[in-house]
Amino acid sequence: MPPQIALGLAALGRPGYLNVGHGDDLGTDVSVDALRARSFEVLDAAWAAGVRWFDAARSYGRAEEFLGAWLRERGVAPGDATVSSKWGYAYTAGWEVDADPPEVKELTLAQFRRQWEESRALLGEHIDLYQIHSATIDSGVFDDGPLLAALAELRDSGVEVGVSTSGADQAAAIDRARELEVFSSVQSTWNLIERSAGAALERAHASGMRVMVKEALANGRLTARGDTGFDDAQALAGVLARPWVDVVLSGAATVEHLRSNLRAADVEWTAELERASEALVAEPGAYWEHRGSMAWT
Repeated sequence: MPPQIALGLAALGRPGYLNVGHGDDLGTDVSVDALRARSFEVLDAAWAAGVRWFDAARSYGRAEEFLGAWLRERGVAPGDATVSSKWGYAYTAGWEVDADPPEVKELTLAQFRRQWEESRALLGEHIDLYQIHSATIDSGVFDDGPLLAALAELRDSGVEVGVSTSGADQAAAIDRARELEVFSSVQSTWNLIERSAGAALERAHASGMRVMVKEALANGRLTARGDTGFDDAQALAGVLARPWVDVVLSGAATVEHLRSNLRAADVEWTAELERASEALVAEPGAYWEHRGSMAWT
C-alpha cells in the first residue's frame, strides 16, 4: 500500500509555531476565531483532496478543539477518517506568539490520564491513535511500569498507542519502543537534511509498526523559503519514496501550501534527485542545534 499524506495541525491550532514564515502565513489577525476559520478552510481543502488522516496534540493550542468541532460540523463519523493525537506536552503560551516557553513537557502517568480525558472531551470517539509526544531514551518513559500498563489498557480498549520521537538520538527511542508490545506506531522526524533515524524506522516498519514522518520539510527549510534548492513537493516526494514510510505529515497553514504539498504524490523521485539531495545531509547534532535556535513566529 503506498504511503499517504496526512494533515498535521501544529501550525493551525496556535498563533506561534517553529516554522519559517509561519507569521507571514497567518497575517495580522491571529485571534481564536480567525485561526478556527483558517483551520476549517484548510481541513475542508484537505478533505476535498482526499486526505483522510488528521494529526493533533494537546500542546498544539486549540488544534484538538478546532478538529473536533470540524468533524462534528461536517458530519464526519468515527471511522470515516483516521484521527491521531499526542499527549505529554501542555500548551503554556496563552495564545502569545513568542511566549517562553510555549509548551512544557511532562511524561508522567498523571499527565497521561489528565490529557487523555482532555483529548477525549474534545475529539470523542474519533481518536484512533494516541501517542507519547517526543519520547526520548533518557526520559524514563520506556521504563515506567505503571504508565506502560495504563497505555496497554488504553490499547486493549481499542485505541492504538504510539510514540513520537525528537532529537539527535531518535534511533534509540525508536528501537526501544519497538521492543515493547505496547506501541504499534511511531512518528519521527526524517527529512532530506536529518536522516539519522532512517535505519531505526526501517526496522520498526519491518517489525509491523506503522511509520509516520513529521517535519518532512525541516520546519520550512525544505521549501521555496529555504536555500536548499528543493521545493516542498520535491522534499515530500523524497520522503514518500522511502519504502518504510506509511504516513507523511503535511504541516500546511494555508490552502495554497496544502495543495503544493499534495503535489508530492505526482513528483517522480529520480536517481538524480536522490544524488542531489545527499548533499543536504547534516550531522544530527548540528541539525537539532539549528532547529533549537529557530524563533517561534
